[in-house]
Amino acid sequence: MKQFLQFLSTTSTNLNSFAVIQKHLNTKTLVSPTVKAMRSKRRFSNSSEPVLPVVENKKDKKLKGLEASPVSKKYIAKESDVNSHSIEIERLRNDPAKMDTLTVEELRKTLRSIKVPAKGRKDDLLSALKSFMDNNDSCELDPQAREEHEKRLLAASENTSMEVTTKKVFDEDPVDDVNDRRLKQSRSAKKTVKVANKKKLSVKSDDVSGCKPSREKRKVSSDIVSVVAQSEEITTAIQTEPWTVFAHKKPQKGWIAYNPRTMRPPPLTQDTKFVKLLSWNVNGLRALLKLEGFSALARREDFDVLCLQETKLQEKDIEQIKQHLVDGYDNSFWTCSVSKLGYSGTSIISRIKPLSVRYGLGVSDHDGEGRLVTAEFDTFYLICGYVPNSGDGLRRLTYRVTEWDASLSNYLKELEKSKPVVLTGDLNCAHEEIDIYNPAGNKRSAGFTDEERQSFATNFLSKGFVDTFRRQHPGVVGYTYWGYRHGGRKTNKGWRLDYFLISESIADKVHDSYIIPDVTGSDHCPIGLILKL
Repeated sequence: MKQFLQFLSTTSTNLNSFAVIQKHLNTKTLVSPTVKAMRSKRRFSNSSEPVLPVVENKKDKKLKGLEASPVSKKYIAKESDVNSHSIEIERLRNDPAKMDTLTVEELRKTLRSIKVPAKGRKDDLLSALKSFMDNNDSCELDPQAREEHEKRLLAASENTSMEVTTKKVFDEDPVDDVNDRRLKQSRSAKKTVKVANKKKLSVKSDDVSGCKPSREKRKVSSDIVSVVAQSEEITTAIQTEPWTVFAHKKPQKGWIAYNPRTMRPPPLTQDTKFVKLLSWNVNGLRALLKLEGFSALARREDFDVLCLQETKLQEKDIEQIKQHLVDGYDNSFWTCSVSKLGYSGTSIISRIKPLSVRYGLGVSDHDGEGRLVTAEFDTFYLICGYVPNSGDGLRRLTYRVTEWDASLSNYLKELEKSKPVVLTGDLNCAHEEIDIYNPAGNKRSAGFTDEERQSFATNFLSKGFVDTFRRQHPGVVGYTYWGYRHGGRKTNKGWRLDYFLISESIADKVHDSYIIPDVTGSDHCPIGLILKL
């Protein structure tokens, strides 16, 4: 494909030959988030270089939904009709202003009569008609020349339009149910997204007997190359890096999609001491370990500390789970739900031995679900938290905003009296409209109610804790959760529910607060924080 594009960009391409080549053009790309094995036993990170997603090309597997438009339709017209339509074309050529008064249906009828594809809006139809007339100015085509010319126009038109078939989901509004998040029932339909060159096409007709060349000099081959390249770029992004596709139902001026390949800062120098923290709601750790998700993440990211939420483990599972951990992470601390088995659960896994560890908030009403682990390090406290979901019908909303959030806030402020605090995890709140794909449709959905958002601001942000990602990326749409049920990840219709909140006193020590959206295995993706020491 690349060789083909280079050839077109350096050579004046004959349009007929290009149509034949394009007809057999296929794009074959497939993403596989594989990673190279890498192990490090350093105590603190000495490399903060962003790791890019690994893309694997697989043979014999076509990119679904991408195919060139068919060029197999045959157009047949009677000679008498050709003569009558020639009179109509001459009338329009003598009075160009009349073209603008034609309706869309009349334009399509006229274009079909001269064997020119009649697709698109009125502007597109007018452009096609004017282009035809420019290329046939002051000349009459004999039947054979007309047929050749029509084939050229058809090939040019087909080559400047490629169809990308995507699945559009109507009213996809992620909301919460009893066990997890539920999604409102939606109906899906196939939507054809057409990527087309909006420039007017003009086909050189020097080789058609008796015809003058086009009045306007246009480089058809470069136009086509641009369209093909644009189609491939958009399709590749949708298929391989959907998080780079801007998706928001209520976008504001200046907002852009998060792209870790371009938005992460340069790595710190080797002589800079820092710690690399990761957090991930795994939505069931045992299933993830079967996919070797943890070991792959450890080798790729080379983190110092990993915080996990929603492990869904029981106390009896812990020792067996520890056997699956990567060498070098010898310090792991787990808390499980005892009020409801196989539910919630949090953990801190570290290659740095903490000074102390504690579990829960110290309040019996809050500590039965295994939602909090605190590790004390030399210069800060690290709290791994999984904030309660308000649930189906918002049945736990009052408990969440009046009891849990307030107790957690008081706990953090108490710790902060001796050391700065880093709180991370699934905090189950999309704080601002920029943090959720469909804000209007989720006003009464758990995680985006006014009560939860106000509680988040009151109990954490107004108490001096900094949302590190939002401070670093104020106008960036980056999600950390996508519902399974409607394939939200493929279309980047998600929520930002996972955070690193830190004490204001160490906010200037943050080198990078980032999202790792290409890591799969859960309905959440990991997030990272590089903190200079």
